[in-house]
Amino acid sequence: MYHGTAHTVGAHIDTDAIIPARFLVTTDPAELGANCMEGLEAGWIKKVKQGDIMVAGENFGCGSSREHAPVALLGAGIPVVIAHSFARIFYRNGFNMGLVLLEIGDDVSKIHDGDELKVDADTGVINNVTTGQTIQCKPVPPFMKGILDKGGLIPYVQDRLAERA
Repeated sequence: MYHGTAHTVGAHIDTDAIIPARFLVTTDPAELGANCMEGLEAGWIKKVKQGDIMVAGENFGCGSSREHAPVALLGAGIPVVIAHSFARIFYRNGFNMGLVLLEIGDDVSKIHDGDELKVDADTGVINNVTTGQTIQCKPVPPFMKGILDKGGLIPYVQDRLAERA
């Protein structure tokens, strides 16, 4: 279960808005997180606290295939992104890095900046505590949940290999 404040962004937010190229001199999650969304709004990260939830429009994470984008979100303290839809490569990269991603289509309009959310990725239930509304989406598939539970694809594979040794 995740619980945090919604931070809304628009549609077609690309990976350069999430973490601009000038900050790609590191792979450290904390450093990337400190510059998260700088391509969209300078100082955006100052609004975010650990556990907050990103809410986006259509095609979130479009643009390049940089894996730094989901790492920057995680480094910023954002464990979950809820969106109308995700760019295909970002979607896979997000799970590979351990970021929970939930697609809710047009229901994204039911969430506003500053709303308090409770998210159960296992059931796909999003409770908007502020408005009292409940949104149902597809839960995270079991295989992807396994990757998330291990913290991303590399720890998942390492664990699986260790089991076989």
